[in-house]
Amino acid sequence: MLEASNLECVRGEKRLFRDVSFRLEPGACLMVQGANGSGKTSLLRMLCGLSQPAHGEIRWNGAPIRKLAEDYRGELLYCGHAGAVKDDLTALENARIGATLAGAPVDEEAARAALRQLGLKGREDLPARVLSAGQKRRVALTRLLLEKRKLWVLDEPLTALDKAAVAKLSGVIDAHLAAGGMAVLTSHQELPLAAGRIEQLRLD
Repeated sequence: MLEASNLECVRGEKRLFRDVSFRLEPGACLMVQGANGSGKTSLLRMLCGLSQPAHGEIRWNGAPIRKLAEDYRGELLYCGHAGAVKDDLTALENARIGATLAGAPVDEEAARAALRQLGLKGREDLPARVLSAGQKRRVALTRLLLEKRKLWVLDEPLTALDKAAVAKLSGVIDAHLAAGGMAVLTSHQELPLAAGRIEQLRLD
């Protein structure tokens, strides 16, 4: 379970948000919404322990994440807005190296299967520099299939994805939630997940 209590975010002399609280149970997805500059990415970075709130606390299964340190990070998968795809590597190499760096090395067949599941069949051995923006995004999202983590934190995962790719990603997230996983994400697009799984948090 992920809990946030009375979070406040300040950047420079500007307060982006305050008194943000929520509780996320296994099997649920929290959709964070708000205008550009409202602090969505800042909130996600706080949830990952990459930055600290000016006030408030984040807890994982009842314990503050700042005390859990690596025990918490071992349960967490964070996909940032920019992604982490290297142009000089193939889609397959990116998928396998990303998994290895995350401490979850996979064999070639598992990586190829993940790429196929996200609609990249036939492009596994192409260098990332020749892929479209949407295809690169799908390469980055193979982490969801290759790394076994309880909590997914996804910053604009639908960016550059076409309708078919959004449907594939929705299926991946739905399966994760059905297995008792949790997800927190931002998106300016609608994410068609199973009914009853999405909770809303708006930053104003």
